[in-house]
Amino acid sequence: MTGQLAVASAAAFALAPLSAVAGFGGGVLLLPVFTAMFGLRMAVPILTLTQLSSNGSRMWLNRHEIRWRLAGWFALGAVPLAVAGGLLLAQAPIDPLKRLLGMFLIGVVVWRRRHPHPRKPSDRRFAAVGAASGLGSALLGSVGPLTAPFFLAYGLARASYIGTEAAAALTMHLSKIAAYGAGDLLTGRVLLFGAALTPATLAGAWLGRGIVGRLSDRVFVALVEAGLIAAGTLFLLGL
Repeated sequence: MTGQLAVASAAAFALAPLSAVAGFGGGVLLLPVFTAMFGLRMAVPILTLTQLSSNGSRMWLNRHEIRWRLAGWFALGAVPLAVAGGLLLAQAPIDPLKRLLGMFLIGVVVWRRRHPHPRKPSDRRFAAVGAASGLGSALLGSVGPLTAPFFLAYGLARASYIGTEAAAALTMHLSKIAAYGAGDLLTGRVLLFGAALTPATLAGAWLGRGIVGRLSDRVFVALVEAGLIAAGTLFLLGL
């Protein structure tokens, strides 16, 4: 168990800066690591617990740039679907869903390249974005890349994007935790690993914060798109 905790902490620390810089990615890439170590049914709740600290820290570090109205519309759709997905986790066919999501993420990058100036979505549309994200996140642990194109098309970048996405995601993860608890997925071992991984996640997020201000908007968007392709490929491979 000590060896598992050391490996999981190292992975959480190494990938947390990616979330701090691009607003997502750490959770998506941690999912295959945690799944290999603990199995999917245990990996998803552990990942959600680590994302509470990761998103909470990103929200606090970027709190002055958060678009609260946008986060509110996202939460309106995300909370009920996250609860429903959390209750379905024990029975859901995970592999087909992961591959479908992988195709979608890669398709999003292709679409963005063909439409470099997409139409700005309305605030209310983020309720639908939140609903899809809440369900997918509850079943897969992390679908941060799913929301990226919509927040970017809205015109958010760097601190405003990272903070707003984190605030929106935090409400979703809290709802998932409640559902996992109701479904008896929050065992003592899950809670122990979730708590033990929090320091590594926070340290990685702090490290990533120092990188954000040095990036141009063009480099920032390129990082996000690279993360979308990487995440999509992992899902398509069934990892």
